[in-house]
Amino acid sequence: MKVFLVAGARPNFMKIAPIWEEMKRYPDEIEPLIIHTGQHYDDVMSKVFFEDLSLPEPDIYLGVGSGSHAVQTAKIMIEFEKVLLEEQPDLIMVVGDVNSTLACSLVASKLLVPVAHVEAGLRSFDRTMPEEINRLVTDSLSNYLFTTCEDANENLNREGIPDEKIFFVGNTMVDTLLRFRDKYDSTSILSQMKVKKEGYALLTLHRPSNVDDERNFTSILDALEEIQARIKIIFPAHPRTRKQIKNLELEEKFADMQNLILVEPLGYLDFMSLLANSKFVLTDSGGIQEETTVLGIPCLTLRENTERPITVKEGTNVIVGVDKEKIVEESRNILNGNSKTGKTPKFWDGKAAQRIVKILRRKL
Repeated sequence: MKVFLVAGARPNFMKIAPIWEEMKRYPDEIEPLIIHTGQHYDDVMSKVFFEDLSLPEPDIYLGVGSGSHAVQTAKIMIEFEKVLLEEQPDLIMVVGDVNSTLACSLVASKLLVPVAHVEAGLRSFDRTMPEEINRLVTDSLSNYLFTTCEDANENLNREGIPDEKIFFVGNTMVDTLLRFRDKYDSTSILSQMKVKKEGYALLTLHRPSNVDDERNFTSILDALEEIQARIKIIFPAHPRTRKQIKNLELEEKFADMQNLILVEPLGYLDFMSLLANSKFVLTDSGGIQEETTVLGIPCLTLRENTERPITVKEGTNVIVGVDKEKIVEESRNILNGNSKTGKTPKFWDGKAAQRIVKILRRKL
């Protein structure tokens, strides 16, 4: 059984790594091939993740690069179709909700190649988010929908997807987090950054609704200005975010905040070490909401909604939006020892990839 494991952006690599590892345990049954679309293409956004996650070089690299959503999606579809026709896989597996997820699902469906979607059923119910469109379309095309939580199953049922296509397996990103814990616990990033455990907050910010909108970006920065007066904030800045800081002429505002430390994007192990040892995290990312929940780190999500409500319901996540007062208030609560506690959701136990491969071996 030849299986394409499609990855295009940083969050995808953490999700395919444990699946690839598990599939390699059955060489007589499964031949997994890693297809890297090149959606994230430079060393800090891509190559270092393969090294950190002990993944081999991709079997096929499409090299599509950046572009608008339409341009990037179209490029991936054109290049992926050539590979699909040549290699004739028995199944393609896509993960998450990036443009590569949508593009490759669409091409495979039209060529009648079965599609498996890992992390199916997540919904923010906000169609202004490009990722929501990618999720909806991919799920409607998929033959195997592997979910991370029970509310995802309910979302899929509401959309008319039959139970026999839906499999509640847990979270492969958590598989990776647990597997590499010893490795990221032993990195030297804290000493490099001259910080101690719980002596800093960690920030990530990259969504267009936050960094392209000057009012939203400024509101978040106003909140950060107050927070950094009490605790150091480490900010590994996405290349796109750095570009927007310059475009919106916000460099001076950043320069005035002595305790906000802007650094280059980090590899998986260094980033996870910073996350696991932080006092709390401020983020607009999806996956970080899950990682903080598993690690018991307070998380403030700088968005108006989340496709991962289980991290709010059961985990450590609080939705604060871009409202300065709410961001500052919740940060103050944490700093004063009143942070939200949570529990680890069902099946976030490091065995999701095992469940996925067991199902595929049985079904295929």
